Amino acid sequence: MKQRQSFGRALINAFAGLRYFFQNERNAKIQAIIAIVTLLVALILKISIAEWIAIFLCIASVLCLEMINSALEALCDAGYPTHNDFIKICKDIAAGAVLLASIISVVIGLLIFIPKITG
Repeated sequence: MKQRQSFGRALINAFAGLRYFFQNERNAKIQAIIAIVTLLVALILKISIAEWIAIFLCIASVLCLEMINSALEALCDAGYPTHNDFIKICKDIAAGAVLLASIISVVIGLLIFIPKITG
């Protein structure tokens, strides 16, 4: 039976995954910029605690789903370097999850920010 890694080693590996994701994935860089701009706007508009929670949950959901999507794509590409209809469906569904979370996040952001800008 394989021995489990220590908590410290698991943490180091998780941070290595974060570093790889933000350094090598184009969408990670785009989403990080959008997240930073969103956080700056939230600071300027002085949103409430509940609104901060909603914004952080939106950012986390999009970034986490993008990380899972990137990992799934890498795994699929390693196992099936040529076209495979089933793999395409899996990758498309994972990308769709990121898209759906992004659309919902934009709607939530608009619901929070528009009243503060126009009000």
